[in-house]
Amino acid sequence: MKIAITGATGLIGRALTAALSARGDALVPIGRGVATAAMLAGCEAVVNLAGEPLLGRRWTGRRREVLRSSRIERTAQVVAALERMQPRPRVLVSASAVGYYGDRGAELLSEASPPGEDFLAQLCRDWEAAAVAAEALGIRVVLVRTGMVLAPRGGALAQMLPPFRWGLGGPAGSGRQYWPWIHIEDEVGVILEALGNGQLHGPVNAVAPEAVISRDFARALGRALHRPAVLPLPALALRLVFGGAAAVLLSSQRVAPGKLADCGYRFRFPALASALQDCIASAA
Repeated sequence: MKIAITGATGLIGRALTAALSARGDALVPIGRGVATAAMLAGCEAVVNLAGEPLLGRRWTGRRREVLRSSRIERTAQVVAALERMQPRPRVLVSASAVGYYGDRGAELLSEASPPGEDFLAQLCRDWEAAAVAAEALGIRVVLVRTGMVLAPRGGALAQMLPPFRWGLGGPAGSGRQYWPWIHIEDEVGVILEALGNGQLHGPVNAVAPEAVISRDFARALGRALHRPAVLPLPALALRLVFGGAAAVLLSSQRVAPGKLADCGYRFRFPALASALQDCIASAA
């Protein structure tokens, strides 16, 4: 299969590119420039992973504009290129995030749950809307709402490991907020399922079936590293460091992978302990 990919150099993009290459697919990486119909010519599928990282910088007004344009405008450009094509790809798999749901406490969330109202929820809602426009072109659209991606190198785990290795780790904020997560291998597996399973369409929660709160996540990471994990990161301190971006760590989303369960997807890492152990062992 010939597949175009935006965001191919990111954490998920690199892992997906390796998996697709290993199975013999022809890949067309689309860089930061505007995607064109000529670039996508002959592609049977498009995977849209473009988007600036949410963490790492404070959400100033300018940064919020960058976060929105790198997702919404980039996705709209891809759909505009698809509109000019003939024949068109069969499927568009477009990234989204569990931030779509906002801060929902312990409420059990499915793909049918309504969006939240904060900045991140609005960002995800508009991002998805830009991708869904491709349905009018006769293209199957899958929106992959991803949780925290655990990988041996890069991503959120790479930022957590140093303090936890020093015995300075602990839960964020109250420790009671749910942190939906997924191992990088399953994230790639979900995207491959979305590409190949014609029954999947619309939003798909890309999260592991084991739901954990921040306190339990910290304890599991501490056990995996044989270190204590009892020093909390107060919400006030996180907001002082990250500003509005602290919402990524302090919001609670108890998300269930309902559509993946319905289609029979089998997680390679359904439990947090084994996912963390694999990432730490692979990073050594």
